[in-house]
Amino acid sequence: MQFKEVVGQQVIKKNLIQGVKSGRISHAQLFCGMEGVGSLALAVAYAQYLNCENPSDEDSCGVCNACNKYQKLIHPDLHFSYPTIGANMLSANFIDEWRTVFMANPYINASQWLQHIGTENKQGNITAAETHEIIRKLSLKMFEGPYKVLIMWMPEFLGKEGNVLLKLIEEPTDNTILLLVTEDRDKILSTIQSRTQIVQLNMLSEEEIYEVLQSKYNLPEEQAATISKISDGNLSAAIALMGEVDNNFHEIFRDWMLACVKNQMGDVLMKVEEMNSLGRMQLKNLLSYGLYVMRACILYNHGVYDRLIANSSDKDFISKFSRFINPKNVHGFAQEFSDAIFHIERNANPKITLLNLSLQVEKLFKIQAS
Repeated sequence: MQFKEVVGQQVIKKNLIQGVKSGRISHAQLFCGMEGVGSLALAVAYAQYLNCENPSDEDSCGVCNACNKYQKLIHPDLHFSYPTIGANMLSANFIDEWRTVFMANPYINASQWLQHIGTENKQGNITAAETHEIIRKLSLKMFEGPYKVLIMWMPEFLGKEGNVLLKLIEEPTDNTILLLVTEDRDKILSTIQSRTQIVQLNMLSEEEIYEVLQSKYNLPEEQAATISKISDGNLSAAIALMGEVDNNFHEIFRDWMLACVKNQMGDVLMKVEEMNSLGRMQLKNLLSYGLYVMRACILYNHGVYDRLIANSSDKDFISKFSRFINPKNVHGFAQEFSDAIFHIERNANPKITLLNLSLQVEKLFKIQAS
């Protein structure tokens, strides 16, 4: 993968390249970024640049032997580690699936990955056996060089087993680069964090996501604009939403919220049952749509019409629904919906999560602006 294939992050790309050119390459780096901003894609592009035979001042060449192997993720000096399921499972057991998934979508998230390997409803982990396998692989001599690179995706899935890697992180073998890629830095062992150089990625803008949806996926303008707004800087969410752009999120959310506003528990329970039948990814996207509506309502109330990137049905709904959203309750809505998304991602019972959210939403609707 080349830097030019990574969306945005121009300043960080430039800094990484300058570090290589000047010989200032930290042997252990922690790429930090929220879901969907491209941390994994950037780490792979950086690794390719490190081993490119003819790098330019802007990117890897993309045509040398090393680049061709990196494009297929088959370079013998490139190693991956990522969450799996089972007490003694190794990443190598899923390398074919990993290559397929990454090349199809470098912005994949953990839920999508676990779903792909058939374990969406189980807790993923990076096992003790995996940490010992990492030490073994990185102790081997390089095959083609000049660097051996380990990319560990989601080190927050490491438990105390991560301490096994401390010596390797602090004193790696010659020409070994460890790139840890996280979405939640706070969940990583402090002993690991303190031994790495932090590379902090930025959120993607709506304009950057809109451009990708149009240029790469050929979405119509209105659909691309709506999805780029709903996705909230998360390209992974935007890509997932593409396949659901014709779903009736608008109708489901509207009817659910109206039932909550009117405190009609019978209707609320019926909507919860309907939403409970959705898959986890669809439910997460529905709740993300709810966050988008809340933000749009606040913008509408402040007369910022030009930033309401939405289709006509959304605009009509927002113009009416916005009277229920005010500065005193909007933060509560945002927190409750974000918490629900968090719990759904971590395999909480969807029905219980939705019932609890409905009850909290009913309370928030009663909070008046003055």
